[in-house]
Amino acid sequence: MERSLFLARLLGPTFVAIALGMLINLGMYETMIAEALHPGILFYLSGLLSLLAGLAIVNLHNRWRSDWRVIITVLGWLMTIGGIVRIVLPQVAIAVGSTIYGGRASTIVVALIMATLGAFLSFKGYMRRA
Repeated sequence: MERSLFLARLLGPTFVAIALGMLINLGMYETMIAEALHPGILFYLSGLLSLLAGLAIVNLHNRWRSDWRVIITVLGWLMTIGGIVRIVLPQVAIAVGSTIYGGRASTIVVALIMATLGAFLSFKGYMRRA
């Protein structure tokens, strides 16, 4: 449980901060996302960092229990798979990313999903136990 709480405390506020940044600076984030969806060193490095972070989570927290902690495991696997795809099949990753971030509405939806997930993980990670 301690690893779950640690990772929830790490991921939750990070997701909330990213989501708030996206919502407050929507135009700037749309530009950054568009720039990031081009082949190049930034795209490769984002894949490498995603792979490393995902593997760290999966190696520390590969728990498939039917409670809130499975979210952390799923995020770790998604980060791992996303990193591998960006490194090995960058054209596929760019096509998928371009589809997901096809307009302002999708960026807002992604930000709201991240905010909700981040708030939930923050609550679970920082909730006081009696």
